[in-house]
Amino acid sequence: MIESKIVDPYVESYIKALLPKEEGLLGTLEQYAQEHLVPIVQPEIAQYLKVFTQLVKPKSVLEIGTAIGYSGALFATVMQEGTIDTIELSEDMFAKAEETFDSLKKTVPGVAVTQHLGSAIEVIPTIEKKFDMIFIDAAKGHYKAFFDLCYPLLNEGGVIVSDNVLYKGMIATNLYLVRRKITIVKRMRKYLTFLSTHPELDTTVLPMGDGLAISIKKGGHA
Repeated sequence: MIESKIVDPYVESYIKALLPKEEGLLGTLEQYAQEHLVPIVQPEIAQYLKVFTQLVKPKSVLEIGTAIGYSGALFATVMQEGTIDTIELSEDMFAKAEETFDSLKKTVPGVAVTQHLGSAIEVIPTIEKKFDMIFIDAAKGHYKAFFDLCYPLLNEGGVIVSDNVLYKGMIATNLYLVRRKITIVKRMRKYLTFLSTHPELDTTVLPMGDGLAISIKKGGHA
């Protein structure tokens, strides 16, 4: 496992110790992810997304990378009403997420979740909707391709949230770079530069978790 250099480990441990313990479906999913080594958003990122979603108040979300449905369930729990479209490449993860969203219907009946199985590169062009928020949490080497496809689906004033953008700190400096990750690192650096200089976006990069980029599309409110 590659050690993260983004946040001082004492600071990270302290922040995590402050987080409330998840109960219900989200707590069950966290336990499942831990036991089965399934990557989900880190605890401090999950808490941030909860607060952020309350502020943005999206009614429609597109998620690229479903996994077991943890982040989708988190968004739905905060939203209470609206729609979520979520894309997953793995059939096994798709099936597990299906169980998650079936359970979610009992507690959050006001959010309609539509699952899409397949490559996001192929699925996104088939979606004919507009979204208030887009969450990118899939193959790190393809973020720019995902962005290019989904950006036309983003409403004015909408937000794109990109997770894992600092990748253990390797994006910031070659001092932390692992040779086998060079291609991913180069692509992510280009992606962050692209987001930060895009004329229609205001972007901030947060050094928390594995790095989070928040990009707001100018010209309205989500």
